[in-house]
Formats: sequence, structure tokens, C-alpha cells
Amino acid sequence: MSKIVFYALSQKFLEREEDMPAQAKQVMYYTLAVGHHIGVIDCLKTVLECPLEGFSNWIGLLPEGEARRKLEGVLRFGEISIDSSHIRMLGAALDGLRATLAPEALVWQDTLMQAMAAIEAEPAMYLMVRRRDD
Repeated sequence: MSKIVFYALSQKFLEREEDMPAQAKQVMYYTLAVGHHIGVIDCLKTVLECPLEGFSNWIGLLPEGEARRKLEGVLRFGEISIDSSHIRMLGAALDGLRATLAPEALVWQDTLMQAMAAIEAEPAMYLMVRRRDD
């Protein structure tokens, strides 16, 4: 069964500890400077799963516009990311749906809104949204 899965960044770590400078502050600047060259790995955790058909119906209720195009991207490309630059646009569009949602879609939406609130509180976080065909 096909589904859409929302993953949230849960932590980052260095693949090779011997490359880590002694002081934590240096690690932050060092990893920003060289990034993937030292093996910075993002750990993602599942925060929401929706059946493909339910997801399509849910986002199909959004008005035409940027928020709908953003979320439909996972149907077209198989994967999208949601970061701090998307939060206000998506939040405003999704909030307008509350009164029209079925109970199951309302749970999905509330979960997504909570994940987006976490991104708003910590802009380095993000969501990865993928289509999975199991």
C-alpha cells in the first residue's frame, strides 16, 4: 500500500569522531565550514504516516496556490522538504481547512501543525516528506 511519510530531523552526528575538534563551539563552526566532507549525518524520525489516497484527498481541499503546490510536490517528485521558510505559508493554508476535515485528516493536520511549530521554535529543524510504495 502506498503512503506518504513525514520525517522530522531528530539529531545530527559526526560519522567519524576522530575528526571532531576538542571544543563543542569549534565543532559547530567546523561542520558548517566543511559539512558533508566529515560525515555529518541527519537522523530522521517518523512523525506522521498517511495513506496515499487520504493524503491526496486532504491536500486536494487546499485552495490553488503555493501551499497546495508545495505539498503536491511529494506526489510529483516522490519527496519534498519543509523548512522554516515554508511554515507560515503552509500553516495559514492548512488552518483554513479545519472546519472541513474528516476526523482522520484532522489528526494528520494537527500532527503536521505540531511538527511545524517545532520548526518555528528551532529553525534548524526540518521535515522530509516521502512517498513510500510498500
